Amino acid sequence: MNSVRVLLTLPIPLKRKLDGMKRQGYTVSGYIQALLERELNQSNVKKGH
Repeated sequence: MNSVRVLLTLPIPLKRKLDGMKRQGYTVSGYIQALLERELNQSNVKKGH
């Protein structure tokens, strides 16, 4: 799958929480990607697409 880079600005407390996900085996980008995929797939199901 081809990928593109996205620049995202976050508040420091939120970034710290994301950095804490590393203890659970996530990278920041991996976690955000999984979260977006899950949310976007759920929104498609809710809208009937």
